[in-house]
Amino acid sequence: MDPIRIGLLGIGTVGGGTWEVITRNAEEITRRVGRPLTITRIADLDTARAREMSGGAADVTDDAWAVTRDPDIDIVVELIGGYGIAKDLVLDAIAHGKHVVTANKALLATHGDEIFAAAHDKGTVVAFEAAVGGGIPIIKALREGLVANRIEWIAGIINGTTNFILSEMRDKGVDFPSALADAQANGYAEADPTFDVEGVDAAHKLTLMAAMSFGIPVQFDACFVEGITKVDGTDIRYAERLGYRLKLLGITRRRENGVELRVHPCLVPSARLIANVEGVMNAVLVQGDAVGPTLYYGAGAGSEPTASAVIADLVDVARLISADPGHRVPVLAFQPDQVSSDLPVLPMDDVVTSYYLRMRLADEPGVLADVTRILADERVSIDAALQQEPGDEENAADIVLLTHPTTERAIRSALAKVEGLPTCTGEVVLLRMEKLS
Repeated sequence: MDPIRIGLLGIGTVGGGTWEVITRNAEEITRRVGRPLTITRIADLDTARAREMSGGAADVTDDAWAVTRDPDIDIVVELIGGYGIAKDLVLDAIAHGKHVVTANKALLATHGDEIFAAAHDKGTVVAFEAAVGGGIPIIKALREGLVANRIEWIAGIINGTTNFILSEMRDKGVDFPSALADAQANGYAEADPTFDVEGVDAAHKLTLMAAMSFGIPVQFDACFVEGITKVDGTDIRYAERLGYRLKLLGITRRRENGVELRVHPCLVPSARLIANVEGVMNAVLVQGDAVGPTLYYGAGAGSEPTASAVIADLVDVARLISADPGHRVPVLAFQPDQVSSDLPVLPMDDVVTSYYLRMRLADEPGVLADVTRILADERVSIDAALQQEPGDEENAADIVLLTHPTTERAIRSALAKVEGLPTCTGEVVLLRMEKLS
């Protein structure tokens, strides 16, 4: 049987891994698909490197448009990244009747609705397993394995760079700049790590998972995003004493009045499996009404783990390539005409969760009573408290409070009043908490 002919846009880290794995496991892949998968054309600006990596087994060009418009190409794999030329190339490939496989979460999180609509109109497939969680098959789980479930919530460690940094801060007691420098030295963080440490990368991935879980449009702009640059080792240590670990989580949850969509540092009980995911590893916890909690764990980045997901998509597309478009698995799990905006993304003020609060208060009688009175006025209930005794020459102490669930609006209002007390020194540190039970 004739091979499925693939055009590869970009043969960098993931593209190189894709070439290596698809070549090394060619016989096994053919047995699974029923016909060979062959990368016949590669587009890369560094044509010399591309020829060296492919060993002359594929046609190499620096013109990506020649690949998207090649009538002999069945599937285009986009591994360029970014929002600009990648979007134009993906839409061009679709316009020319190509199926598309991409690892580009930023592109899909910001322009996914347009791209998916174009593919639907043309009868082609856009597959993106590698865009979320690297080698973890979380997209396939949401789209197919959990299709019987009403997804209730998802919580994920979906950025390995930030997980490595927080692990280093906890294990070695170093501050954020030192842990970031270590991540960069080990190749886990880019020279400009902004997308990672500010939570943007995780928000891109969470946006896609939320759309697939709740049948809503892709809405990256509605996601609340807070990174880890302000995380202090002091709070990591207090969290440990209280039985929690600090993780950057992407959380999306179905509520009666809408969907929570948020990325931020979060305290998780140390007994939870996801709290013990360390280093650059990723994990996604999904709660379904029928199956209960399921956990997906593995490498969230890297050449061959991500290539594994790219090739899984290629296999899926190859199996479906002759199927009637109406009988394919919907790209976002729900039928396109059933994706609805009726379930809005909630503003952060309306989100309900528990909170960790650390405040520096004067060591005087009645000070803590003033704080608890303010919290009570805002209907914020205290669950636990921890006081660090002041030193011999200090007249102030750290007070850590854990609250019962309340709204972000209520806690922000209370903290504004607490910070206005003459006995409160500086800003109150606020971290959110999730029991994930």
